[in-house]
Amino acid sequence: GFRTCILTNNWVDDSPGRFLTAALLARLRSHFDLVLESCRIGIAKPDPGIYSYALEALRAQPQEV
Repeated sequence: GFRTCILTNNWVDDSPGRFLTAALLARLRSHFDLVLESCRIGIAKPDPGIYSYALEALRAQPQEV
């Protein structure tokens, strides 16, 4: 009954090692309902907007998390 989410504070990785980062995120995605990357949604921690975005994406209220 629980939905799970990872909220990252990262950047688009265009380095030669980006395949390791992509592999890690792909592995994490299989264990969580939602993976939110700050670089993809355009909001970074500690901006409160990123938490509002995550709550909306999870369809949850602050008191539920």
